[in-house]
Amino acid sequence: MKIHVVMVEPEIPQNTGNIARTCAATGAKLHLIHPLGFDISEKAVKRAGLDYWDKVEIEEHKSLKEFLEKYQPEKNNMFFVTTKGKHTYCEPNYEKMEEIFLLFGKETKGLPEDLLQKYIDKTIRIPMRPTLRSLNLSNSVNIVLYEVYRQKNFEGLEEISSYFD
Repeated sequence: MKIHVVMVEPEIPQNTGNIARTCAATGAKLHLIHPLGFDISEKAVKRAGLDYWDKVEIEEHKSLKEFLEKYQPEKNNMFFVTTKGKHTYCEPNYEKMEEIFLLFGKETKGLPEDLLQKYIDKTIRIPMRPTLRSLNLSNSVNIVLYEVYRQKNFEGLEEISSYFD
């Protein structure tokens, strides 16, 4: 099983750092699509205290167009996470999917509108009160990613014995 978390032009380094930590903890591959709103050089990463950065499989892409040409949404289990999603994030049956891509847009604008329209049936959302704009990006990644793992019975994640055993 391979899960890909795809960040399209992320702007806030702390969110990407939190997402990278989640990817390290779960084994999900992190894709970063440029332009980025921050520096991910080794020096910058060390300064930010991201000591787990080397434990994350990261693939960078020059543009969203380049990513879509390489991974082709029509041929892959690709889900576009947006507040405007047609389905809730729990609706897809991830259990039998061997490879899954979860795409998240930048903090200020989300994913491009034309992309969402083109793949409207592959859009998913996290239900929330209609008076709020959105959840924090790193929280959204965690919610959706762990739903995929839950449906797959947390396959590949180590079970930790109870503290009280």
